[in-house]
Amino acid sequence: MFTGIIEAVGTIRALAVKGQDISVTVDSGSLDLSDVKLGDSIATNGVCLTVVALTGKGYVADVSLETLNRTAFKDYQPGQLVNLEKAMLPTTRFGGHMVSGHVDDVGEIISRTQIGRAIEFWVKAPDHLAKYMAEKGSVSIDGISLTVNAVRGAEFKLTIVPHTAGETTMDGFKPGRRVNLEVDVISRY
Repeated sequence: MFTGIIEAVGTIRALAVKGQDISVTVDSGSLDLSDVKLGDSIATNGVCLTVVALTGKGYVADVSLETLNRTAFKDYQPGQLVNLEKAMLPTTRFGGHMVSGHVDDVGEIISRTQIGRAIEFWVKAPDHLAKYMAEKGSVSIDGISLTVNAVRGAEFKLTIVPHTAGETTMDGFKPGRRVNLEVDVISRY
């Protein structure tokens, strides 16, 4: 379980094909891995991945065919920046919303507009997820806990404050970018 509050931005260093799956090596940037052990979970762009090796500068995880089919991971290349969050502890501040790391599907950024110091994004979700998008509800985009500010069908609006843009990969989002979507568990049930 995660909160959607990103702890660091990392970089994909390598992707190795392993049959139908892949192995990903991530440079974890400023993420403190001193308390991470093999088998721990790290949300990587919102995808709950299991650490199978620690490299000194990051970690290695396996990405299954199911994950490749359901996420934007199949688009990733070495050098890709990724949002990172370690699994929450019972003592962790719960600043975002309940994020499982089980991505529902891939959406697409359809517009980006500067509004004052904030950035307004419109995102297109697959039609089957539209019923879970609620104005002032939550959504996870590439692992980031965000508030839905407007909904029109399967499209929804996000307003990103400068802090969020600067501490995540969102500052680099442009129209056409595919993003991992996880709907809010409360709206799902």
